[in-house]
Amino acid sequence: MSIAKRVQQWATFARTWHIYDCTWQNPFESAKLVKSHLMGLQKPIYHPMNDCGDHVVLINTREIALPGDEWVKRVYFHHTGYPGGASWTLAWQLHEKDPTMVMKKAVYNSMRGNLQRRHTMQRLHLFADDQVPEEILQNVTNQIRTPRSIPQRLDHIDKETLENFPNIMDYPKDYILR
Repeated sequence: MSIAKRVQQWATFARTWHIYDCTWQNPFESAKLVKSHLMGLQKPIYHPMNDCGDHVVLINTREIALPGDEWVKRVYFHHTGYPGGASWTLAWQLHEKDPTMVMKKAVYNSMRGNLQRRHTMQRLHLFADDQVPEEILQNVTNQIRTPRSIPQRLDHIDKETLENFPNIMDYPKDYILR
């Protein structure tokens, strides 16, 4: 076997590390992307009984964007197992308690409920901001592209760019903007 084929084979079977920025992303659309990398669906050797998935590092989970009024309408259910142990938590309350939990539950629920799901979730690394430990960042070799581009805030654009931006229409000098 040639060296090139051996490297290609090693790269196929090795667990690679991916990073994904959750800023302004819908957690349910992001969960589909993250799931495919966690389970190894993009690899040619994928089989449902084969544990060939990769590690995924999610950063900025505090900055997710739920569509519409999902923050007040989405409810997460938990039961302790004891009588009267049911509790329902709104998405914004859960996000205030733990900023990584909404994203974690979205990825967990996007996977099929089999015996491998809990072991697969151990390869998911969640961080509320962009402060990632150095030993994890050293392993990252790939970035997952976000489905939604992040808009730039107006207060983050420098003054020169705003002044040189083309005007759609020129108002008369005596015109009063209300």
